[in-house]
Formats: sequence, structure tokens, C-alpha cells
Amino acid sequence: MVTIYTTSSCSSCRKAVAWMKEHNIPFKEKNIFTEHITIKDLHKILKNTENGYDDIISTRSKVFTENNFDLDSMKTSELEQLIIENPSILRRPIIIDDNKIQVGYNDDDIRVFIPRELRSMFNCVDCQGSCEYCEQLSKQLKGISEEQKKAAND
Repeated sequence: MVTIYTTSSCSSCRKAVAWMKEHNIPFKEKNIFTEHITIKDLHKILKNTENGYDDIISTRSKVFTENNFDLDSMKTSELEQLIIENPSILRRPIIIDDNKIQVGYNDDDIRVFIPRELRSMFNCVDCQGSCEYCEQLSKQLKGISEEQKKAAND
């Protein structure tokens, strides 16, 4: 299942959520301010990063720039506590599943969350959803979405 870590004021977060809904991909949205991020969340996010905390921390955030943190000198436990106490230092949205991560919103990159068997079919961009190919793709995505929702409820 895809999880999207968001904030309500983030336009890129809203785009990511809208894209998932538009493509019938089941996801769980977690607002990092109202549903506090946990150590378990951080570990789940980090397992798919290439550069660890460097991939998810916004060094341009207000909290970061005002405090001038030295990430390289911090212990992992200190860094985790910093994020839990100041979730605004995270880049957003953070989109993850069991094997993939996307930090920020990118129209092309987000397509990796389309199930692999359908990704190669997702090439039509001219008809805006009105051709037979797009109709079939939409039916398949809805079927997958319904199966995943049913499995999640079991």
C-alpha cells in the first residue's frame, strides 16, 4: 500500500493525492502535523532512500535555517528526535510503498506507483482518457484498486 506523508498547506502534496485518486491507486495519507510522525514511520521511509536523512530533510526549512543544525555531527537518535519534534524539516510530500520512494511531486516519477504490469501500457497522453486503450486501463486500475481495498479490509 502506498503511503503519502503530507501537510495541508503543501500544494505538491495536494497534487500527489489528486494524482493517486485520479489513477485509482489506493493509498494512505498521513498528515505529519496532525498524525505525528513516529520512529517506525522514519525507518519505513529511510529503508528506501539512497542517501538516508539527506534525501528527506529540507535544509531550507525555517526550523533548519534558524537553528543551523549540523546533521553530520548528530547521532541518529538525536536526528530522529529532531524530526519528531519538528516535522516541518521534512521535505514533502514523501510517497512510499514497500520498495519505492518519491520525495516531492513529479508528474513523470510518480508513475512508478502504478502497478508494474500496467506501467508499460500507460503511454497514451493525446486523447485525455477518451480512447479505448485508456478506458481499458482505467477498468484494470479500478479492479486492482478494489482488490487491494478488499485485501486491506480483511
